[in-house]
Amino acid sequence: MNTLSYKTISANRETVNKEWVVVDATDQVVGRLCSKVAKLIRGKYKPNFTPHVDCGDNVIIVNAEKVIFTGKKETDKQYTRYTGYPGGQRFSTPAELRKTKYGTERIIRHAVKGMLPKGRLGRHLLDNLYVYEGAEHPHEAQKPKAIDINQYK
Repeated sequence: MNTLSYKTISANRETVNKEWVVVDATDQVVGRLCSKVAKLIRGKYKPNFTPHVDCGDNVIIVNAEKVIFTGKKETDKQYTRYTGYPGGQRFSTPAELRKTKYGTERIIRHAVKGMLPKGRLGRHLLDNLYVYEGAEHPHEAQKPKAIDINQYK
């Protein structure tokens, strides 16, 4: 019996194979879409997943303006930000954010960021997310493959 076949393989920065994938966000619920995207970015769907290494894929989300919220979250949910000044706490709803420039991108990034690990690795993993409100993206040179996000759990 070869005992080497039973060793656990731990991926590192050199041995990991990162791919580029395109996800269409048309008529997807924000939280459900972002939880699957966070798993893709983290690399949890890969057999050589290693918790402390960036072994996930680079994810491109297109048609981000077509995501939906369930229930009354579009008008009732509140995002909080702080300007840095005394009394500088600002609140906005998803309906208000959609009207601003890059508003939908901020909604999706906020949701994915909350589902990634906290710390240096999570901040580094968030750089692997690219969100575009339209159907076009400038990453054709990376030859991304289009996937159906509904096939993932």
